[in-house]
Amino acid sequence: MKNLEWVRDLVESELRMEETGMIDLSGIPDETRDVQAKTNEFLKEIKEAFIEYSTAFNNMKNSAIGGVKIYGISNTVADFMLFRNGYKLLFAALEPGRIAISFQAQAAQILPLGAQSINSNSTEEYLDAKYGPFGELSWTYRGTPVNLEPLVRYYLTRFVRESAK
Repeated sequence: MKNLEWVRDLVESELRMEETGMIDLSGIPDETRDVQAKTNEFLKEIKEAFIEYSTAFNNMKNSAIGGVKIYGISNTVADFMLFRNGYKLLFAALEPGRIAISFQAQAAQILPLGAQSINSNSTEEYLDAKYGPFGELSWTYRGTPVNLEPLVRYYLTRFVRESAK
């Protein structure tokens, strides 16, 4: 079914107006809250795709050793991590509309995303949300729109190759 959240918000606004007798002329939804919700939603979609493809990889590899594992990151809504052979690939929402992607080798000290140690073996890349016409939100990498399938294929392939022993 299509997303009806905006219709629910519209109805709630109408009901508040009828109950209070006050007209809300702004009519503008809370953009930050909307972007945060869409950031979490996109992270969950990315995680689901990684779970699907990692499961296929692990099944085709047919070995308990060297499989890709996926973990949620505690105290976050949707952040997650891939782990294999001491190598990590983290996806985390830094702020509404910004997702950090970080590769970390076992020797790297685990730091909050966005912080780099002097001897860190970590690299960080970003997905950014951009509003288009009519309030449509799209995700970009270095200003170029991205699609979920190629994004997951790229990062899973890179992760598997870089984490191979």
